[in-house]
Amino acid sequence: MTDPSAASRPTQAVVLAGGQGSRLRPYTDDRPKPMVEIPGTGTPIIGHQLSWLAEEGVTDVVVSCGHLAEVLQKWLETTELPVSVTTVVETEPLGRGGGLKYAAAHLPDPDRPWYATNGDIWTRFSLRDMADFHTERDALATLALARPRLPWGAVQTDGFGHITDFIEAPPSTFEINAGVYVFSPGFADLLPERGDHERTTFPRLARERRLAGFPIPQGSYWRAIDTAKDLTEAAKELAAQGR
Repeated sequence: MTDPSAASRPTQAVVLAGGQGSRLRPYTDDRPKPMVEIPGTGTPIIGHQLSWLAEEGVTDVVVSCGHLAEVLQKWLETTELPVSVTTVVETEPLGRGGGLKYAAAHLPDPDRPWYATNGDIWTRFSLRDMADFHTERDALATLALARPRLPWGAVQTDGFGHITDFIEAPPSTFEINAGVYVFSPGFADLLPERGDHERTTFPRLARERRLAGFPIPQGSYWRAIDTAKDLTEAAKELAAQGR
């Protein structure tokens, strides 16, 4: 039996892979951030992302390149990929919003919805469920929301100032933008030619109640790879999961 929701789920995506990754040096001295390998996996971050997107029904991906673009392009050209990939390179810095708009212009079907993800995100959850959530709320844009673990231990106290417990690396009480998105066809038109959409487009849509937030399901894996410590932690967590 055909799933009626399938028609509204994206089959195309943008991966923003142009960041310099200065906090990941020396790993990023000779490669862009998405080309850094998760220790023990033999595959760069973007390789895991493309596999995940393919598993979620994506067939076409536009990769937006910047820092050391030729290294990423060579890997994409010489690797057997599970999706069709097009690369675009910003000739001048456009900012996150401008870069997203530029990449979106190269999607195969501008009249269809699309996913987007930052090139340093390592995660696994159902994009199909996120797309259905987006459609049900008639949103123009939907952000995945994560509760990252704090890098410090926390202390619990009672109402009298007595410490009652110590909690190692608890999850944040706040949800954050997880760097994974679903966008409706008209979204690209609202993006700035250059600049940051999180300061312009997103606040506007939030005021209009057309910006939705999809909580990543509890137990799903999510981590932004920003520092060498993140690489080490990701490797430990994957080993513990037997992946």
